Amino acid sequence: MNKISHLEQVDYIGKLADLKEQHYQNTLILSAMLELLLEKGLLTHQDIEQKAAQLDEALTLHSTYPTE
Repeated sequence: MNKISHLEQVDYIGKLADLKEQHYQNTLILSAMLELLLEKGLLTHQDIEQKAAQLDEALTLHSTYPTE
């Protein structure tokens, strides 16, 4: 059985915490940008929903993850 050491576990936990913080910061910036674009009338909610659906479809077609 392949066991990892306690130090490796601590390292993984630290890396996970860093990823979580980076994800939060990215989400915060993205939310701020979208709100500003919506407030300025440069985008509509419909524009965002349509583009998200297009990107999701394109990425889903090329996904390497099993769907079922």
